[in-house]
Amino acid sequence: MAWTAGDPSAAEALRRGRILSSGLYLDGVPSSKAPVVYSPAYDIEFNGIEKQHPFDSAKWGRVRNFLVDAGLLQDDRIIEPLEASEDDLLVVHSESYLSSLKSSAKVARIVEISLLQTKLLGHSFCSSVPAVALLPNLLVQQKLLYPFRKQVGGSILSAKLALERGWAINIGGGFHHCSAEEGGGFCAYADISLCIHFAFVRLNISRVMIIDLDAHQGNGHEKDFGSDVAGRVYTLDMYNSGIYPFDHVAKKYIDQKVELDGGTKTEDYLEILDKALKVAESRFQPQLILYNAGTDILDGDPLGSLKVSPEGVITRDEKVFRFAKDQSIPLLMMTSGGYMKSSARVISDSIVNLSNKNLIDIGTHCIEIE
Repeated sequence: MAWTAGDPSAAEALRRGRILSSGLYLDGVPSSKAPVVYSPAYDIEFNGIEKQHPFDSAKWGRVRNFLVDAGLLQDDRIIEPLEASEDDLLVVHSESYLSSLKSSAKVARIVEISLLQTKLLGHSFCSSVPAVALLPNLLVQQKLLYPFRKQVGGSILSAKLALERGWAINIGGGFHHCSAEEGGGFCAYADISLCIHFAFVRLNISRVMIIDLDAHQGNGHEKDFGSDVAGRVYTLDMYNSGIYPFDHVAKKYIDQKVELDGGTKTEDYLEILDKALKVAESRFQPQLILYNAGTDILDGDPLGSLKVSPEGVITRDEKVFRFAKDQSIPLLMMTSGGYMKSSARVISDSIVNLSNKNLIDIGTHCIEIE
């Protein structure tokens, strides 16, 4: 039974029961651990097929490597999440949607391999049957969906850590195109929606702000909370209006829509962000901020089509963390989209900068950004 099916009160009780019985919150995480969540299982190795996608499928591990090499983190201080189980996923997703992922062709459409093959190869046509669609689903589950489920577990856990420590970073997650009933845009599971529902039940909060600064509209979580008449979720979504997903239905549910022109440059971007944050502060007082920090806004990203410099991304993240810290609001950051090899370095440099500016406390001395 999906949470949207049948009697709403019964569905809500079922969802609540699933949340309360979940082990994803990892009770008893030692205080010696930093609220940085990552698993080597985040990275995707798919017999070379992952190279057909412009997304750096080893981005998450490379971020971890840069942070360790910089001396900011040690492996024994990183928190590894559990994989989100089927019961965990059913908190938001329907059984029919999860069953649909047992079709390799369905998963191929979600990760858009055929479209991205075309972009990479420069062809004016695309294969009618993406390579992933031809593989046994068991392999697709192990090599592609399992890493996604680990990242979902990381996002859910990070909300708890943020409430306990004031901030948390999941070096992964941010699958903002996936809703309860529909995946897309390399997003198979709705980790943002799941994260929020877990927080409502387990963390005793009722007001969450999503700050979605990925280059693309976050249509998944917007659909999931569009009918939330209690107004528990406030969405600030700042995105390039001229690129995927063109979801006009989901746009109706955005509380604060900031549409950017393609080619927006660093100075203009940061000025627009400053104004947007001031508006958000005046409109909503959250108990938790979910920050979707996509690096596909970088100049040169093949899918973001904006022109923000690496320094601009670092400043953007600093502004959002300062926005939260100045108001004493716990913040969870997810890394979301970013389709260039340089993204991992920019993310790690940004985390180092946050530490240097005392916006996060990892317990290390000031480190120079390379």
